[in-house]
Amino acid sequence: MSFFSAEACRPRVADLAGLLCGPGRTVVFAGTTARLLLPVGAHWRANALVRACAERGVTAEVTACDQTGAPTMRTAFRADLAPLAGAWGTDLAKSVPVGFAPDGAVLRMWVLAVGRWQDGTYLLPLDGAAPGTHEPLRAALARAGLPAAMYTTGDGDPALRLVGRRRLARLRELVGPPAGPGCADQWPDVSRMRVVS
Repeated sequence: MSFFSAEACRPRVADLAGLLCGPGRTVVFAGTTARLLLPVGAHWRANALVRACAERGVTAEVTACDQTGAPTMRTAFRADLAPLAGAWGTDLAKSVPVGFAPDGAVLRMWVLAVGRWQDGTYLLPLDGAAPGTHEPLRAALARAGLPAAMYTTGDGDPALRLVGRRRLARLRELVGPPAGPGCADQWPDVSRMRVVS
């Protein structure tokens, strides 16, 4: 087991940075508390994310977004989320902290939030509303031993694309086993990768 894998680390609030690597956002209240908001597209993701937050002592729920009605996971406003929110910029300008290096626990949260297979390659979707985060996150993945290419999905959404047996094995080692029922189909697994010449 890698020293940096999700299973080697005790759950901590800082792991929730993985939600911000994708489309997650923070909302700060009175400069002292913050909450996390994340659109969720599948029941298994919602259940797994609520459990993962609870493991870190953070209560989360899934509700309908006020603007779109789409399912959204949100936490309560908490003082211990304010440093995370501050590190990732303001509500209007999300940014990646300088020197950010995702470990297995952070990557596991990113995979839980949005990771998926497409055409035999593994995608880690990005926040389309925060283009300034894309290149820093690509560089951060490379520092974690996961070089990835920028990719645009058929829906026009940005993502980081991981190709190759070694990279997929490294990602799987870092994020650990599937998080629960329903997630295995979208979990990193070398056996599902496309044969690349």
